[in-house]
Amino acid sequence: MARQRQMTAYRTRQLIFRILFAILVVLLCVIFLAPFMVMITTSFKTNRDAFTLPVQLLPREWVFENYPKAFETIPYFRYMANTAFITFFSVLGQLLVTPLVAYSLSKIRWRGSKVISGLIMATMMIPISVTMVPMYRIYSKLHLVNTYIPLILPAYFGKAFYIIIYRQFFTGVPNSLMEAAWIDGANELQRYAYIALPISKPALTTIGIYAFLDAWSDYLMPLIYINKSDRNTLSLGLQQYISEHTVDWSRLMAAATIFVVPVVIVFVIFQRNFVQGIATSGLKA
Repeated sequence: MARQRQMTAYRTRQLIFRILFAILVVLLCVIFLAPFMVMITTSFKTNRDAFTLPVQLLPREWVFENYPKAFETIPYFRYMANTAFITFFSVLGQLLVTPLVAYSLSKIRWRGSKVISGLIMATMMIPISVTMVPMYRIYSKLHLVNTYIPLILPAYFGKAFYIIIYRQFFTGVPNSLMEAAWIDGANELQRYAYIALPISKPALTTIGIYAFLDAWSDYLMPLIYINKSDRNTLSLGLQQYISEHTVDWSRLMAAATIFVVPVVIVFVIFQRNFVQGIATSGLKA
């Protein structure tokens, strides 16, 4: 009987723990999703209802005209095309360079690889404000200001954070796979292309999503290097919406919702590989 009572008490504690954990997860989800939900619902409100107190989540009157009017206020499709162009080539650069660097640091034995790895990690501690002015002077001397090259070119030199993630993944790949391929006559490039890359798809997806988010939502770099309105990105366009017009917050929220939609779509499509890549690279989300 004592044994049975202990088991019952244990199961009761487990059930209480699971209920409390579920409540905590729901509360955290509500906290993180609340701004997103407010943005979406505000995009369907009138400008007056957007500031009604007490705040109401659902609009009293559904206004669907905010979305087409948001496109009329700024050249939205041009800014979206500019942003998509920058994002595509930035992601492409990261996906080409990051695996190569990470593979060389983790699977190829060469003198100084540990020193280079340490230097790459050290660059993560350098604030962007330190390199901002020197980089601008370099691009200005090369007459590349007001072009997309300063926004795209850095991706083809890799990013320390992405390299560290990929390196962690490659470190967990058994060396026996590479040695077996070497015995079969595969050279280093073949081992990278036919073994390392195919099994690193989760890590590649993780890097792609991170790079997409960075390029798509970047505001600071376009603000520094782009001065012509016809070359603005969406982030600059939304800021222009605020600074040049009497702010209609409902239309602004409609424009911001459309701005977020591609990010949500990309994450939903690659969610499984993204979570797997985070788990296998040893990085905690």
